[in-house]
Amino acid sequence: MLAKKTLTYSLTHLVVAVTVAFALTRDWRAALAIGLVEPIFQTAAFVIHERLWARAIARDPAPLAG
Repeated sequence: MLAKKTLTYSLTHLVVAVTVAFALTRDWRAALAIGLVEPIFQTAAFVIHERLWARAIARDPAPLAG
């Protein structure tokens, strides 16, 4: 399930990244280049972030509040 969540997150992020990059540059080539590279790194950062939080929660004996 995590793989599906990550894939759909990646696709959504790709569309958003290309759209924002195009809005800023008005250049489809630059927007596609940015849009294809940026989500790869963002997705990797998201996975690392989720794993670090999972470890932090597992190590903390007190439940997280909020």
